[in-house]
Amino acid sequence: MNVLITGASGQLGSEIESISSLYPTMNFFFATSKIIDICNFNELESFVNQNNVDAIINCAAYTQVDKAEEEIELAEKVNIVGVANLVKVLKKSNGRLIHISTDYVFDGKNYIPYKESDSTNPLGVYGRTKLKGEEIIIDSDINAIIIRTSWLYSEFGSNFVKTMLRLGNERETLGVIADQVGTPTNANDLAFACLDILSNYDQLNKKGSIYHYSNEGAATWYDFATAIMELNETDCKVLPIETKDYPTLAVRPQYSILNKSKIKNDFDVSILNWRASLKKCIKKIEKK
Repeated sequence: MNVLITGASGQLGSEIESISSLYPTMNFFFATSKIIDICNFNELESFVNQNNVDAIINCAAYTQVDKAEEEIELAEKVNIVGVANLVKVLKKSNGRLIHISTDYVFDGKNYIPYKESDSTNPLGVYGRTKLKGEEIIIDSDINAIIIRTSWLYSEFGSNFVKTMLRLGNERETLGVIADQVGTPTNANDLAFACLDILSNYDQLNKKGSIYHYSNEGAATWYDFATAIMELNETDCKVLPIETKDYPTLAVRPQYSILNKSKIKNDFDVSILNWRASLKKCIKKIEKK
């Protein structure tokens, strides 16, 4: 199987590349935006045809939540036009798609974990553009699945874990938001889930099905930061603050825990607790 990974320089794309040798039946093409601009249909189609691409894992996205409020056109271009181009190409080639989406399609007003069937109501530009991308895939009837995830971090790239590790070494105290609840997700775990699902794809016929994937458990950003300091044995004291004390351009969901029952049942995916997975990631970062 020839598999194209778009957005290959991001956290998830980098994690997929790091484990790709464990999947010898797949031939991978790792494409950054400099190699393939998914917003350029001709460029994308040419690459897919020339390399006989059977499947695409779309890790490419505009993910800067606050900047999206100002760079609306760019967010729409990548998250909507780019996805429409992927759909159009795969419709022609009868290829498969795994598309990565987000918990930001919800408004965070739930009090129990969100199921795939729950009503969406994004609060900002990022969430709205990602939801529109989902809708394009669902309406297309191509062989695709959408995986919504949350609070992604990794040993690669810039993310909350790396920021906390850096600040923990620079400061004695640090204020972190304690009234937003979700689940940190190790991109390495999500990478394995994506490739395991793709390995078993022939057993299932999925037309625009949506799945939720994050690590298990629940945390606030304060809990997350506290765990990072503890696991890294850092003396920095983390102090809880409220969302109103840390204003941002984009409004975040107050609650975005995802129900993972569907992905576990359909694909026999096993999922680690967020703290256990965080411990693995910090050990990898420390070795670098």
